Amino acid sequence: METIHVGESLVKLAQQSGVMALMQNPQNLIMIAVACVLIYLAVVKKYEPLLLLPISFGMLLANLPLAGLMDGPTYEYLTEAMHAGKAGVATILPDGSTVYQYVKQGGGLLYYLYQGVKLGIYPPLIFLGVGAMTDFGPLIANPKSLLLGAAAQLGIFITFIGAQALGFSPAESSSIGIIGGADGPTAIYLTGKLAPHLLGPIAVAAYSYMALVPVIQPPIMRALTTKKERMIVMEQLRPVSKREKIIFPIAVTIIVSLLLPSAAPLIGMLMLGNLIRESGVVERLNKTAQNELSNIVVIFLGVTVGATANAETFLKLQTLEIIALGVIAFGFGTAGGVLLGKLMNKISGGKINPLIGSAGVSAVPMAARVSQVEGQKANPGNFLLMHAMGPNVAGVIGSAIAAGILLSMFGA
Repeated sequence: METIHVGESLVKLAQQSGVMALMQNPQNLIMIAVACVLIYLAVVKKYEPLLLLPISFGMLLANLPLAGLMDGPTYEYLTEAMHAGKAGVATILPDGSTVYQYVKQGGGLLYYLYQGVKLGIYPPLIFLGVGAMTDFGPLIANPKSLLLGAAAQLGIFITFIGAQALGFSPAESSSIGIIGGADGPTAIYLTGKLAPHLLGPIAVAAYSYMALVPVIQPPIMRALTTKKERMIVMEQLRPVSKREKIIFPIAVTIIVSLLLPSAAPLIGMLMLGNLIRESGVVERLNKTAQNELSNIVVIFLGVTVGATANAETFLKLQTLEIIALGVIAFGFGTAGGVLLGKLMNKISGGKINPLIGSAGVSAVPMAARVSQVEGQKANPGNFLLMHAMGPNVAGVIGSAIAAGILLSMFGA
């Protein structure tokens, strides 16, 4: 009978524990600390908690040693003689022989959930929910808002140039630049297609800056406008008919998809969600898109994106560069919208408040609220929220189109 040595068993157990692995690789400990800080910001400071909380917890899970939640499956290969009629994926080798691939051990839970990011499934589904929750009426009532949404994408292309100057590839630069669109799902969608190895830092940067909209934007808005401009009271928007609201998503889908097919997944789902909302005939689908479906996808998207931020990919100099470039992208996007707003104010004879241009960075509806707050600081009787929602919605469309352009230019 074999003798059991308790001491040796305890030593073996300790050597195989996650604590020992953590001591051997302290970088994981740093990432766990970073994840805990992000959880604190989401829970206590309420910085974009709906996505920052699952992202940070996914980061925590991915950096727990030996948990293997993001590990892919392992395979074994059998020759035709060993195959013996079992189910397997056949592969023909260059010498003409055939081997059969079998799954030896399945992957971790988050590995399989991550396929929704890798295959570009989750971000369009998020856009479906955004479309169902958003009123496009202010944009339809004031089509000039589209120009402000387009101008606010300036940060994307300025940062693209800056990232290339720092040595990033065109695909990586595109993924970094899209942070300036202040649209998390778009950033994740484009990065997943062009530079999946940067998904962790880009997602954290994108959602962190979205949460910091009320902090980053106001100084730029005040620096580029005069108090007189900020005090401008805009005329009330005209009523928009139900027919217009139904035709709009159909027309945008057709036009954008014909001109830029690569943007069709995002634009198509955004407009489908809005059509579900405005049609008034599928209230059950509308509620599902706004609530259950969006909430489920947000959990899967957040946790799996956070899980890509492991120590090997996150703790690099390029992560700091991405975070710095993200601020530049966001700043130039805000400035682009405000400056075009100033120009439109001049052309209109002082009828347009330039502050609404800052809402063109997307971040619905937070950026529109910032325009409202800054307008009321200058003039307590000023109500810019509905006017700012036009550029805000245009920014969502604009960032999706910008992503489609970059994907067409630098995608495989």
